[in-house]
Amino acid sequence: MWVCGALCRARAPAQLGQRLLPESRRRRPAAASFSASAEPSQVRALVYGHHGDPAKVVELKNLELAAVGGSDVHVKMLAAPINPSDINMIQGNYGLLPQLPAVGGNEGVGQVVAVGSSVTGVKPGDWVIPANPGLGTWRTEAVFGEEELITVPSDIPLQSAATLGVNPCTAYRMLVDFEQLQPGDSIIQNASNSGVGQAVIQIAAALGLRTINVLRDRPDLQKLTDRLKNLGANHVVTEEELRKPEMKSFFKDMPQPRLALNCVGGKSSTELLRHLAPGGTMVTYGGMAKQPVIASVSQLIFKDLKLRGFWLSQWKKDHSPDQFKELILLLCDLIRRGQLTAPACSEVPLQDYPCALEASTQPFVSSKQILTM
Repeated sequence: MWVCGALCRARAPAQLGQRLLPESRRRRPAAASFSASAEPSQVRALVYGHHGDPAKVVELKNLELAAVGGSDVHVKMLAAPINPSDINMIQGNYGLLPQLPAVGGNEGVGQVVAVGSSVTGVKPGDWVIPANPGLGTWRTEAVFGEEELITVPSDIPLQSAATLGVNPCTAYRMLVDFEQLQPGDSIIQNASNSGVGQAVIQIAAALGLRTINVLRDRPDLQKLTDRLKNLGANHVVTEEELRKPEMKSFFKDMPQPRLALNCVGGKSSTELLRHLAPGGTMVTYGGMAKQPVIASVSQLIFKDLKLRGFWLSQWKKDHSPDQFKELILLLCDLIRRGQLTAPACSEVPLQDYPCALEASTQPFVSSKQILTM
């Protein structure tokens, strides 16, 4: 087990994940012309050669930077978060696994240093994020293909840019794709303090929707409740309160939710279903409890409840790159208007990655760990 000092605990923030480039690509000649030197340089990266406990398999290594080809973009990473999906990918139990050895991280933001001679969509100085998972963003620099990147405005906060491509996108799509909600309607969610949960609260508020946010009981419950309400949460309840009979009177003053967002499973998801309006939908996008979702026969027959799943990677496969870019720009507009902020973050220098990985797997940690380069 790692021993983390006070410096590690006090700082933290961002993430990106990408595959290691094959030897043939690392050593190919540079393009005839590009906007910066392509001399080989050393890159620091968090690499894992086999699946397992991140504390045991992730190592900080020096890698050779690939030459910049005609359609390539040299990016200096600025910040990259550690998401649960990154941990699952390292453990080998995720729906998408990169070829090993791999650089960790699927999300983050970088700044363009140089571009190949045929690149037209980005220029040096631009901020970019990954278009798809598996790029390996936990590194100081990288060379990506132009099609693997999306330009984002550099006038939004760094932490917002670093955490833009996964959680807010997931939150928005779940809010608009499964039920035709109108202003004044309500939704209910568990894991409300997660990155997705915080984005759901803010985007729902921007859409005029009311949120019922469920949390596990914890020592700092009141502090966390206040923070979520400051984000726009209408109601915050604990798992225990949700199970009490008194919750029936709760819905006398507001409509029963037609949409439930489940990131936990087990008993927590059962309670969400119990409070859904007839004909409502529960969307599952995570399974933190590692327990199955159980729905009673009566809920399916007499309440006609619908059980759905959501995975952003699959949504991207089913939609065009331009549609994903439109989604990113929509979210950037919310950020500019002050309607969407980054989740609570702790910034951690790349070399202190053991502390960040350890904090990412601890219970009741509401701060997202972001690696800074």
